Amino acid sequence: QVQLVESGGGLVQPGGSLRLSCAASGSVGSINAFGWYRQAPGHQRELVARINFGHSPTYSDSAQGRFTISTDNAKRTVYLRMNSLKPEDTAVYYCNAHTTTFRAEDVMRDKPIPYEMDYWGKGTLVTVST
Repeated sequence: QVQLVESGGGLVQPGGSLRLSCAASGSVGSINAFGWYRQAPGHQRELVARINFGHSPTYSDSAQGRFTISTDNAKRTVYLRMNSLKPEDTAVYYCNAHTTTFRAEDVMRDKPIPYEMDYWGKGTLVTVST
């Protein structure tokens, strides 16, 4: 199990900057990817940024060039640095962690099957307005 807690949201003027943080606890050793998603009122939740360990991060078209995702060396915290914020960036931002595990019974029977799981934080509100 993995627990995620976001922080850093708030009110920002257009063109301003903000850094979001997400602290992970629990089975952090099983995490192989972190992501940031956002959801505005009346809209579907969408991917903002994602980082798979061992690979370069990816961003949505709207976030490319403005946002930066990063993690600490121990994979305990993931960050999202947001620059040049726009009113359309207003949304609840959610932290996501992806894990892959194997059951010991399956491994002993030479039939290891990966179990994929996604965990979510409760979100932090970002409001971009004058």
